[in-house]
Amino acid sequence: MAASVQELQTPKERWDLSSLFEGMDDPKIEDSWKTAHQRADVFAQRFREKIDDPALTADTLYSAIIDLERLSNDLAKPLSYANLLFAVDAADPKIGAFMQAQMERASDIRVKLMFFELELQAAKETLIDRALEDKRLKPYEHFIRTTRVFSPYRLSEPEEIILEETANTGSRAWVRLFEEITANHVFKLRRPGSEMEEDLTEQEVLDLLRNENRLLRQAASDSLTAGLRELQRVIVFTYNNLLQEKRVEDRLRKHPYPEHSRHLSNELDKETVDLVVGLCKEQQALVARYYRVKKEILGLSELTHIDRYAPLTETKQQVSYDQARVIVLDSFRAFNEEIARRASEFFERKWIDAEPRVGKTGGAFCSYITPDTHPVIMMSYLNKMNDVGTLAHELGHGVHASLSREQTYFNFHGTLPLAELASIFGEQLVFDRLFSSASDQDRLAMVGEKIEQTFASVFRQAAMFRFEQRCHEERRSSGELPPDRFGEIWQEELQSMFGDSVKLGDDHRLWWSYVGHFFFAPFYVYAYSFGELLSLAVYEKSHELGLEFADKYVALLKMGGSRSPEQLMETIGVDLKSRDFWLGGFRAIEQNVIRFEELWTKLSEK
Repeated sequence: MAASVQELQTPKERWDLSSLFEGMDDPKIEDSWKTAHQRADVFAQRFREKIDDPALTADTLYSAIIDLERLSNDLAKPLSYANLLFAVDAADPKIGAFMQAQMERASDIRVKLMFFELELQAAKETLIDRALEDKRLKPYEHFIRTTRVFSPYRLSEPEEIILEETANTGSRAWVRLFEEITANHVFKLRRPGSEMEEDLTEQEVLDLLRNENRLLRQAASDSLTAGLRELQRVIVFTYNNLLQEKRVEDRLRKHPYPEHSRHLSNELDKETVDLVVGLCKEQQALVARYYRVKKEILGLSELTHIDRYAPLTETKQQVSYDQARVIVLDSFRAFNEEIARRASEFFERKWIDAEPRVGKTGGAFCSYITPDTHPVIMMSYLNKMNDVGTLAHELGHGVHASLSREQTYFNFHGTLPLAELASIFGEQLVFDRLFSSASDQDRLAMVGEKIEQTFASVFRQAAMFRFEQRCHEERRSSGELPPDRFGEIWQEELQSMFGDSVKLGDDHRLWWSYVGHFFFAPFYVYAYSFGELLSLAVYEKSHELGLEFADKYVALLKMGGSRSPEQLMETIGVDLKSRDFWLGGFRAIEQNVIRFEELWTKLSEK
């Protein structure tokens, strides 16, 4: 199944984006923008002042939505292409300039089209209800309703245009700066016993925090901290500006609290989000319970931030990219043939960029792009066992995106909390397959790593959400926050999840500053807590229902974002407002902790 580190090379797998364009100089890019401008002008001439109009007809609304959807679908392609190029080569200034140009050109089009959304939001409810009686508009009812949810928070068209045009030199520019400096920063590492320094990327340093050698983990921690300290002035200034910009926009739009706009876009009410995040706080004793056992296994008198992801057993065994492909596809196939077939396309058609290289941004993602093209996945595969889980996670997203292509563009993307449903489900399928054939010693290590991954997705993301809440509130009440204050809030919220089981050292105070979600997607992080718990509870439900569940599950994924989260989950019998349902997710976590405790007891008695 696996081979030694010396025998393995990281994959050279790069994605093929030719379904979009052949390169930055592809003449189709320029042609697409010229055509888009012409189509936008025609659209405005045809539909301006016709939507917020007492004479609005279903035929007019339907025609407008169809034209706008087709144009929006085509607009997404050059913009997606630029972002994908930047994600794998943020070091190239030509790509950065190309991406900036695409964002600016997209803004020019959005300005011409903006009137439609504003008129749709302003139209009288009776007119919209009457138009929706036409069966042609039924597939777009969810799009129409969710667009109108933002009606109380819209500005005038001139104001919206100003915000759109200044965003490219405002929030989008600050986000680009953060991504460029972190992706291109060189982290210096001196391994224990070595006089030589190595130049590593952020992702490579973070990976060493999972090494079995504690001295090497400490060296990695020192390297990460030193690198982030070098960037602190720029990162802190950047984040303060993004916090202030959001404060201004929320004030102008009259959002009652900082995370309100995220709740609206996620189609979740505050009560549901507060229920889930509150339960994460209530149930976090599970974290300390696990880490007390881990401390005993590692034989340490104290666990610190460098021990959170320490492997429980020393291992020189790794998993090649080709082996990971077999593991993931076999696991998916055992659940459902259609899911496996969709996942296999990513390998066969080169829809994955897995090669680790300098300049590539950190983390991993799946980009849906558009329903008439195909999704793609970016990650840095380092031949680690946890990379198999990451691959399964992103392929879960990929399968969801592939199945959602049955929808048209406006119904293609699901909301963030449900976006994690297929990804975490996919991870669990792989975990169960590997666990079933493992020895007790390997099972202990596997379930420990699974628990830690779940804690990171549930409790850590909830703590990060609370960190964001406090940062936004303090920026609004006290002005610009100094670096030390960000570190204090970070330590308080993250330490709370561990109780007295892990001590987060002073180095950890800076580690908030590499979390990209804080910068490019405020309050995104609670979707991970939501999605993990949802997936765990749904996965348990799949065992109860057996074969019939797989068909319902695939049907759910094919719906994409055509319904609200509540409506989508109702199709498989889930009530998102049920406290007991969410507690089912925590019961699944506790069962893993119990399994971990029992395995350790069994092994320690031998």
